[in-house]
Amino acid sequence: MSSEQHATGTPRAISRRSMLCCLGASALALTMKTSSSSAQARIPADPQVRGTWPLTVAGVRMIDSRIALAATEMCRAAYSPYLFHHAMRTFLFGSLIGRARGLQFDDELLYLASVMHDLGLTQQFAGDLPFEIQGAEVAKRFLKGQEYSRERAEVVWDGIAMHCLAIGGYKRPEIALVGEGAGADVLGPDPAEIRKEDTAAVLQAFPRLRFKNNFLKTCADTVAKHPRAAGRTFMRDVAERYVSGFRPRNFCDLLDQAPFEE
Repeated sequence: MSSEQHATGTPRAISRRSMLCCLGASALALTMKTSSSSAQARIPADPQVRGTWPLTVAGVRMIDSRIALAATEMCRAAYSPYLFHHAMRTFLFGSLIGRARGLQFDDELLYLASVMHDLGLTQQFAGDLPFEIQGAEVAKRFLKGQEYSRERAEVVWDGIAMHCLAIGGYKRPEIALVGEGAGADVLGPDPAEIRKEDTAAVLQAFPRLRFKNNFLKTCADTVAKHPRAAGRTFMRDVAERYVSGFRPRNFCDLLDQAPFEE
């Protein structure tokens, strides 16, 4: 596979994930303040915990397995409403992208990684590790507490830890599609892969709730509380100091330009 291809085998000149990676989206860092038990959720006895959204959105079946319901309950308690909606849209957009590319993927694994991918940005679990790793660790402890398969939990860990890193796009679909789904929700979906009516259905089921402003505020507040959280790779440091004219694009600008009404 060439360096211009994702793990899916499909050439992509620049994906939504790649745009986020180039902008250093993974530089915002956070950690857990709680013990491993705090990441465990009670298995909901009432199936209605899945919420008021439709059973199917844009042709994608919402996952309601036992472990998915438990993860949903935990995430709804941890996230602000706007961030929970983003996590759900990440699953939906990731699923639609996977279908458009003709990929075979485990929808439960994609759902679990998608719904938990931003736990590192919550007040309950914030700290000093990169937020994507922070969230992956929370998810791992949660899944262990639910006696979920270790092998499947490792896929979820990778999907969360790599969702804003370029390497994630070269991994198996359940991992790659978390970043692709999140990127589509943040910067706008590719109309060649997701129809306008499907995007509208996703937004109707899970409104954005002023995502742009709220997300930037959440990230800024996190860095204010954890100054060391604003890390980045050494390559960007070198480029800024030694490469004349190096001007990396800013994530905030692209987020502002995303084709969504808030």
